[in-house]
Amino acid sequence: MKRVAVIILNWNGVDLLRHYLPTVIAGTDDSIADIIVADNGSSDGSVQLLHEEFPGIKVLKFEQNYGFAEGYNLAIGQTMYPYTVLLNSDVRTPDGWLNPLLDYMETHPQVGAVMPKLLHDSEDDSAMFDYAGAAGGYIDCHGYPYCRGRVFEYVEDDHGQYDDVPKSVFWATGACMMVRSQLYQDVGGLDKDFFAHMEEIDLCWRIRLAGNDLMMIPSSHVYHLGGGSLAYGNPRKTYLNFRNNLLLLHKNLPQDEGKRLLLVRRLMDALAFGMALAKFHFGDARAIIRAHRDFRKMRKNYTSQPTVNLLRQLPEERVNIITAHYLRGVKRFTDLEIPTKN
Repeated sequence: MKRVAVIILNWNGVDLLRHYLPTVIAGTDDSIADIIVADNGSSDGSVQLLHEEFPGIKVLKFEQNYGFAEGYNLAIGQTMYPYTVLLNSDVRTPDGWLNPLLDYMETHPQVGAVMPKLLHDSEDDSAMFDYAGAAGGYIDCHGYPYCRGRVFEYVEDDHGQYDDVPKSVFWATGACMMVRSQLYQDVGGLDKDFFAHMEEIDLCWRIRLAGNDLMMIPSSHVYHLGGGSLAYGNPRKTYLNFRNNLLLLHKNLPQDEGKRLLLVRRLMDALAFGMALAKFHFGDARAIIRAHRDFRKMRKNYTSQPTVNLLRQLPEERVNIITAHYLRGVKRFTDLEIPTKN
């Protein structure tokens, strides 16, 4: 068995497979990795395309659409290579992208998962970070995710500002993440109840709770198209982001500390609701109300909280991203004031 399974989860993505899969094949060292497409019951000819145009690619065919999280859980459970790369079907990989990730994992046994630098795939190949993970993700002191290279909707150009050394991050992007397969299983895999958005942050939090680090490896980069599921500003996206952010905190913080933070978050979300109304974004306002209603129902499913608060172990977690962005106008990670001491 080779060391790595590069698993691409597909559902009715025949055009994306036709466009992006050749780059993955060309850029991936086949002496260390097998490329596997796990198909979630596609009805658009995806499986036929794979058999006819990519006969060397392994295919896992599921009879129905299990979604992103459960699809990967099933695929990894059936393959169990030492390492698995979760790779979106809209990712372009340059030559040699995988080797630095594997080399780092092999020489750093305390690291549970790594990610490359994530750049946006554009026609002019401009060097802009991708919204979905940029140069590594963090969570601020109130539980809001942000990235090196992306603060809320503001995305930086890549000028090599994060290329110095591998960097410890709180979460790695689900668009391209290498994880130890047994560790993935041990911590429970992706939570299918999240459906979409922040499920990889939840997984990374549990990987860290299990005593492992996560790293961004700047010597590797890939290009992500993004925006294929829900566009920014879509009320459905608003709903999932608000609901899943609350679930994320409820699941992964000690009970008392989680309660205190969630109280603060309810107040801050009330402000977000008011802002949506003031801007006549009624769909977003309704989505926030529904997110809180469904969170109250779903939190009953999570009754075992950890005893350790990881939220402020890294200096980047002690940032108040709301104050920095909305009151001081900070749009770039490099302009944040990162605390140097606890």
